[in-house]
Amino acid sequence: MLEITNLIKRYGQDEPVLKGLDLAVEGDSVVAIVGASGAGKSTLLRCINRLVEPTSGSIRLNGTEIINLRQRELRRVRRKIGMVFQGFNLIDRLTVMENVLAGRLGYVSLFQAVTRRFPAEDIERAFVLMERVGIAHYANKRADELSGGERQRVGVVRALMQEPEVLLADEPTASLDPRTSEQIMMLLQSLASELSLPVLINIHNVAQARSYTDRIVGLRHGTMIFDGTPGEFEKEALDAIYGGIESPEDATTTPETGTEERETDHDRT
Repeated sequence: MLEITNLIKRYGQDEPVLKGLDLAVEGDSVVAIVGASGAGKSTLLRCINRLVEPTSGSIRLNGTEIINLRQRELRRVRRKIGMVFQGFNLIDRLTVMENVLAGRLGYVSLFQAVTRRFPAEDIERAFVLMERVGIAHYANKRADELSGGERQRVGVVRALMQEPEVLLADEPTASLDPRTSEQIMMLLQSLASELSLPVLINIHNVAQARSYTDRIVGLRHGTMIFDGTPGEFEKEALDAIYGGIESPEDATTTPETGTEERETDHDRT
């Protein structure tokens, strides 16, 4: 179970990006985090695995407090937090198998990591997961030879190789075409059920959030203003979150531009 209590993130003396956020996720729930650019969506996910350092509050994963962990203990906990990125974050010159096995780096020795001598059971599990998502036949292909959807599937398998207790997906469909976006969302939904894995998805596409998640959390200016089922996510909630934007369903990155919401640690998204 992931439990977030009174989470605050502030950059310098500016107004907080996250303002006392409370959120609990358990079981195989698929939770969409929605909101306009600047709402705090990506910052929330990056605070959970401490790619961004929270200012204060509590983040507990199955009883372990994450916020105050030192580096050695943090590395151990991060093994249990899978992350799927908008930009895939693959090493292009490596094969699909090598990228997938990178998900085991937190579990093997430095010698094994440098020489890429992973245990046989890790390789077997990699093949099983790649077969599950339909990319096993690409095992020896370089990552830069794949399509966007195939690359994102590699990213999903790499995260699953960590044997995570929670999976975070930061705009996983933003760089993909509409059909492939639907396929990736269906994949995340089915994997959550199969593996009893809670999944948090930061997403702009409201239509996809309604179709493929169990719960929608709406943020505006760092404050949670909606938390409910897709069926409860009606026009009033949309207006409150997006400030009257006519079609928030369309507020998503397109493959042609790829510019909607790419953030660094200091972006307010």
